[in-house]
Amino acid sequence: MKHTFVKLMCAIGIIAMAPACGNSGQKQDKEKEKTMAFDVSELSEEPVLDIKTDLGTIKVKLYKQTPLHRDNFLKLASEGYYDGLLFHRVINGFMIQTGDPLTKDPSQSARYGTGGPGYTIPAEILPEFTHKKGALAAARRGDAANPKKESSGSQFYIVQDANTCAQLDGQYTVFGETISGFEVIDSIAAVETDGRDRPVKDIHIISIRPDPSTLAALSAAGHPWKGSQNDTEIN
Repeated sequence: MKHTFVKLMCAIGIIAMAPACGNSGQKQDKEKEKTMAFDVSELSEEPVLDIKTDLGTIKVKLYKQTPLHRDNFLKLASEGYYDGLLFHRVINGFMIQTGDPLTKDPSQSARYGTGGPGYTIPAEILPEFTHKKGALAAARRGDAANPKKESSGSQFYIVQDANTCAQLDGQYTVFGETISGFEVIDSIAAVETDGRDRPVKDIHIISIRPDPSTLAALSAAGHPWKGSQNDTEIN
């Protein structure tokens, strides 16, 4: 999946800090790999990841049919981008939302929900992927400011109630689904929130990493994960 991943990242401008997507960026890429939590290029077309939270782990599968969103999500997860971020918008009977880097800074609380990595992702809205329970979908700005329905570069939500989220079908890119941990989704959705739908008690993403079976397969192939499965610290 390595060559496809690099081409897709170039296509949507995500490797923006490198002079080019060719040999001139190889040195920077090698330096970056040293700090990556896992090697994205070694994963399958539909990787399974563990979203570890304060209330438990949600195991998700990413769709190969939405490669721009899949590869962007993997890139950010491998860099530890999501580690320590909050679920900043939680609506019981609807969905739970996270992925805003501003949530690492309490002084930015008034702006939670507006942050991102500085780019958007072209929509990959496919009719076969609906807002069923546990669906993983990309947040985005409204149609007036975003007629092409481009997705946020990092913010995403997980469906808690398929009936109330059905109205979102065809409007937002669904790029994955929950395999296990539905009870964790319900637990997060049920927490007390304030008038802005923000949990009164912070709920963090501890980490997003390949699931243990994937890690074992990587190790067997000679590409062990560079982190610790037991690392649950919030920075």
